[in-house]
Amino acid sequence: MTSTTGTFDGGCTCRHVRYRMTSRPMFVHCCHCRWCQRETGSAFALNAMIEADRVELSSGEVEVVETPSASGRGQRIWRCPLCRVAVWSNYAGAGDAVRFMRVGTLDEPDRLPPDIHIFTMSKQPWVILPEGMPAVREYYKPKEMWPPESLARFVALKAARA
Repeated sequence: MTSTTGTFDGGCTCRHVRYRMTSRPMFVHCCHCRWCQRETGSAFALNAMIEADRVELSSGEVEVVETPSASGRGQRIWRCPLCRVAVWSNYAGAGDAVRFMRVGTLDEPDRLPPDIHIFTMSKQPWVILPEGMPAVREYYKPKEMWPPESLARFVALKAARA
């Protein structure tokens, strides 16, 4: 990702919840862990990491569902109270300051392809990753994978929380 410009609109299936991301995300994960597979009922979860203050809820409301996680620290999944679609998550490590937006809820999800595939150790064998796409067996060090602009945004976010 080279720019924070651009907005991204999205929402749930019934269109009760509508939101806008006011910039590009910091980074996009395609997670193949068993937890994401179970929670999405699919082969992976595609999450765009973005600062919470860069997400505007334009209509509707969301409700939080607390779920367990592999880390043992839990995950908060924000869902439409009507159609129950998961719109974003918060993980304990990043707290409420970073939203993991479900890319599939965007009006144009093809605008945010993954930057990296994580937890490929449990990737479904029929999922074929594109050649040259960054992929790691478990997790990675952001300092080694994120573009400098995204790292700077994350540092600023942590400083603001301190």
